[in-house]
Amino acid sequence: MIKTNVLAVRYLANASPSLCRALGVPKEYPSLAMLTTDSDDPTYIALDAGTKAADVQVIYGRSFYAGASNASTPNAGEVIGILAGPDPGTVRSGMEATLSALERVGFQDVGVPCLAHTVSSCGSFLAKEAGVPVGAALAYLIAPPLESMYAMDAAMKAADVKLCKLYSPPSETNFGGGLLTGSQSACDAACAAFLRAVEETARNPKGDTNGI
Repeated sequence: MIKTNVLAVRYLANASPSLCRALGVPKEYPSLAMLTTDSDDPTYIALDAGTKAADVQVIYGRSFYAGASNASTPNAGEVIGILAGPDPGTVRSGMEATLSALERVGFQDVGVPCLAHTVSSCGSFLAKEAGVPVGAALAYLIAPPLESMYAMDAAMKAADVKLCKLYSPPSETNFGGGLLTGSQSACDAACAAFLRAVEETARNPKGDTNGI
């Protein structure tokens, strides 16, 4: 697993009402926790885990253009995420759960970096992103542009899963992929097929072009 590095974390016990309004924070959630890391998709999965551990919402999450290797400052990285909660203790609990989840989630190296992760029970953040009920299983799949589309097809053919969200390339970080839903075992099978297809493409990118 390629480790995700946390670059900066800050808490606002009672954020400015004007800032909260601009970010779309509910009035009853005035406390904020913010982080940046060098890997966006594992961070989104981890932020979702935070919503399952505490009464918090992901009120902002954005990837930065071109990726962490082209970050504009040392602590910018690839993504910013902001949690909102009703009080400082709650939002700190949500961030601690996010940081803990980041220790368990990361990109794989199969010749190119890619992510194929089963979220066995999604929280409010990924549920909204995928348009599924909280608690549904998701296959979170990300890879470089061509590999992602080729492998998404393989993943959907390998298991009884439904496409919820397609991240058509290029994303802000020049990758692609999507979110699939089904049973946990179906999501596991889709992830395995996705990884195989990405690895096969990385090993033999032009395939067999004879006869084309």
